[in-house]
Amino acid sequence: MEILSYSSASCCDVVNLRWNSAVKGSSFGGSKPPAFRKSRVIYANFDSASEVVSCYHINQSFSKKLNHRGGFRSLDSHEKFKQVGPIMSSGSSDGYVIGAEEDANISETGEPLTKVLIPGIPNESNGELSAPISSCFWEWKPKFNVHYEKAGSENLSSPPVLFLPGFGVGSFHYEKQMKDLGRDFRVWAIDFLGQGMSLPLEDPAPRTREEGMTDKNNLGWGFGDESEPWASELVYSIDLWQDQVRYFIEEVIGEPVYITGNSLGGFVALYFAACNPHLVKGVTLLNATPFWGFLPNPIRSPTLAKLFPWAGTFPLPANVRKLVEFVWQKISDPRSIAQILEQVYADHSTDVDKVFSRIVETSEHPAAAASFASIMFAPQGELSFKEALSRCQMSNIPVCLMYGKEDPWVQPIWGFQVKKQVPEAPFYEISPAGHCPHDEVPEVVNYLLRGWIRNLESQGLVALPLLDAQESMQINIARDLEFIRDGSKKSVKVRFFGSKFSLWDKISSYISSQFGKLELKS
Repeated sequence: MEILSYSSASCCDVVNLRWNSAVKGSSFGGSKPPAFRKSRVIYANFDSASEVVSCYHINQSFSKKLNHRGGFRSLDSHEKFKQVGPIMSSGSSDGYVIGAEEDANISETGEPLTKVLIPGIPNESNGELSAPISSCFWEWKPKFNVHYEKAGSENLSSPPVLFLPGFGVGSFHYEKQMKDLGRDFRVWAIDFLGQGMSLPLEDPAPRTREEGMTDKNNLGWGFGDESEPWASELVYSIDLWQDQVRYFIEEVIGEPVYITGNSLGGFVALYFAACNPHLVKGVTLLNATPFWGFLPNPIRSPTLAKLFPWAGTFPLPANVRKLVEFVWQKISDPRSIAQILEQVYADHSTDVDKVFSRIVETSEHPAAAASFASIMFAPQGELSFKEALSRCQMSNIPVCLMYGKEDPWVQPIWGFQVKKQVPEAPFYEISPAGHCPHDEVPEVVNYLLRGWIRNLESQGLVALPLLDAQESMQINIARDLEFIRDGSKKSVKVRFFGSKFSLWDKISSYISSQFGKLELKS
């Protein structure tokens, strides 16, 4: 048995699946939910722009729209409606309906799994409204043009959220977050300098005419013998990106933000928060890489750094150019890009065509090869990942962890290392999902991120995602999150690790992830 509840100022409706019964009242006291012969579940979504409630049966692709002013809310009356099964509170205005207790199954660790229905990504082809995305440029310094995207500018009273991309991608990788979360928050996503559409508009180290005539392997810009004045100290490093983010928040956004980063973007997000705690309301790490850079930092290790005469500056040394030419021709091949995407996405049914085409497009930019060399040879940051995390902890910056379990690069053990250092941080392990869970299962990541932000904004009055208001953050739980995508039901398992987690949690997670990889391959 299930109950769907959406509320306005002073009333709430209970609607059964056949749409033939509705009970209205100022509260649920004294009301009895209608009985159903068979346990079923529907999914509900409220569009604040059109003020329309859309409801979907998870086994059929039909929908019924109810014109109703007000927002969704999840039920919170355990005593009077125990027969409806466990009720989760996300604090989200989207609301959802959950299955009855007999629908629950058991996870590999023996804990009961409860199904939770969550909203899908708005489907514009079905008439669902999504937040419009604007593409913009911001001139940070002369010749340093930063591309970024924004959505939800009209949500003036909502908190700002900034997304940082991983290596080799850009703001386009967060399109599914911009369209969905932009309906509730003010959201931005930027391209790091040297990546995406923030590549230079001019050659930082142009060839002479003679060099261009004799060089048969002309890879484009940045391979001349002298750099332009504006690029004389240019290095695409972690410290440059940290400065870029700081000025972007100060000059474009204008207030502290919730910052979210995937892979390299996760490292930069944490590094930035550690250096600028006054500009950060919270940090979300999506399979954050725990290290970046191969060469020693000249401030941390000045003696060791002197052993490396070149550290990512322009122009590229002649011996480095040969290496870059060889490597770049391999990794920029569209077949290599397709293989990498196949490796990092656990669910190969995920449509990555748009991501693939944007990466290929970026790799064809004349500055791409030299920028790649600068990134690869740039020195490490002044702070390690662990040191940055410690600083965030000392500054009381909230941290939330969302990790794809089947990531072949940043495996679950790295997420547990962060959890061990910051045990109070909520840790959501998502399966199946690989290195880019925000693009592979955006429905889940958006649901969790939306709920986490609302938990912080309400100072804990709104429960964390997947936790009931009466459940403790110390516990470990597992849930099956179900949603509709392209008219079909999909299910993803999410484990929440509370502040009390043991070595066995790490071991069991690692073992199950290895079995999961075998199942996905088969």
